[in-house]
Amino acid sequence: MEYFTVSLLNGVIYGLLLFMVSAGLTLIFGMMGVLNFAHASFYMIGAYAAYTLTPVTGFWMALVLATIIAGVLGMGVERFFLRRVHKFGHAQELLVTFGLAFIVAELIKLFYGDFPVDYRVPQFLNFAAFRVFDADYPFYRLLMGGVSLAMFAVIYLLLSRTRVGIVVRSAIYRPRMAEALGHNVPLVFMSVFGVGAAMAGLAGAVAGAFYTTNPNMALELGVLVFVVVVVGGLGSLEGAMIASLLIGLISSFSVGIDASLATLFGLFGAGEWAESVGGLMTVKISSLAATLPFLLMLVVLLVKPSGLKGEQA
Repeated sequence: MEYFTVSLLNGVIYGLLLFMVSAGLTLIFGMMGVLNFAHASFYMIGAYAAYTLTPVTGFWMALVLATIIAGVLGMGVERFFLRRVHKFGHAQELLVTFGLAFIVAELIKLFYGDFPVDYRVPQFLNFAAFRVFDADYPFYRLLMGGVSLAMFAVIYLLLSRTRVGIVVRSAIYRPRMAEALGHNVPLVFMSVFGVGAAMAGLAGAVAGAFYTTNPNMALELGVLVFVVVVVGGLGSLEGAMIASLLIGLISSFSVGIDASLATLFGLFGAGEWAESVGGLMTVKISSLAATLPFLLMLVVLLVKPSGLKGEQA
């Protein structure tokens, strides 16, 4: 029961972290059709910006400034890079963002070194929220989950219930009509890209203090973010939330399961035979934990290529 409860809590929080990063990528793709390979780089930029600013401005102000920095850089990427190659198609946009991801990673290594930095949870937030059986559960984990849920609520309401959302959707689906009505469509696109980058930056600023902040963090999380977006459905904010929670729970529960196919065969009296065969029969689920999200993506693509909440082409 203790394993189930702790794994459930950790899986939900990790899933919400994945959503914080993937929500921006989903927003950008859904509104602009741009699959931004460098999106996780803004996550890393947010973490390093908050680490740099925290000793100067304090933790809370560092979160705000890191979010703004990531958003402004995102707007710059759209204005000076993606807008220039947009007319050549999505392949060129993907290649540009692919190159930017490596440039950002190398710049981080140049200025901060090729090792983790000492970015930690501030002391005033480093306490237990409650006890789970015999263990203390960190308040900061709940804070990360709360930030993610607040982000989901704000973006969803902004896009579905406000005039800003109407303008953004009209600029996407009817750009010429939106321009005829006096709206600056390129500015809308740049703003959407900036908001998506800012969301990733906020996620990095918040999560970087709890997890490790290092030059490889964008690559480590970036691959999973793309899995989330594909499983949830390209452009679907609700799908991204469902897929994030699903992958978070799968990852959390699987790392603690030491069962294998040999264990299953053992229920039918063939355990010794399976052990003697070896190979895949003795591979434990915990050793496959990092592979299971990709297996889920494969199954979803085979059953429903558009994703869980994606629209059929």
